[in-house]
Amino acid sequence: MKKVAILISGGGSNMVTLAESMQGDHPARPCLVLSNRPNAGGLAKAAAMGIPTEVVDHKTFGKDRAAFDAKIHDVLTQYQPDIVALAGFMRILTEDFMRKWEGKMLNIHPSLLPKYKGLHTHQRALDAGDSEAGCSVHVVTPELDGGPILGQARVPVLKDDTAETLASRVLIQEYRLYPEVLRRFADEETGVLELTSEA
Repeated sequence: MKKVAILISGGGSNMVTLAESMQGDHPARPCLVLSNRPNAGGLAKAAAMGIPTEVVDHKTFGKDRAAFDAKIHDVLTQYQPDIVALAGFMRILTEDFMRKWEGKMLNIHPSLLPKYKGLHTHQRALDAGDSEAGCSVHVVTPELDGGPILGQARVPVLKDDTAETLASRVLIQEYRLYPEVLRRFADEETGVLELTSEA
């Protein structure tokens, strides 16, 4: 049985879907939910699910990203996860940290990578006149949102969409995609998972 640590910064909705999926014959179980914000709503949700929680407050490290990442690495090492899943973790990790967890760390990003790395993905898709948007799960590498893609879910862009309405529909697909990709990754399945949505 593989152990999964989930890193969050906010309400943890993707974390909850991941944790809820890891039951029955699933090859993995959550071993830790870690947040960089002490008041992250997802911490209480994780505790209510019986998952150990930890906080590494980035504010106490000032601009010293290396020291912050070193502390996260230390905490993770105590729990010895086989997989680290970033689920709304709003810190850019250092290359040194990524190298230590290379091949073990996943992230979900709200665009059809390699399009729209970084922020404001939904508005950028609308501005470009794209006919579809979506989300991608990828292996984390030092290149921002640039690691191998493990799965994508596609959502049609509607003519009256705003960034907010598009984001809400993409989020529904994130809840479908991330648990499926995590399961396949824990099972060491290869290939890219493709999901589509009618709306």
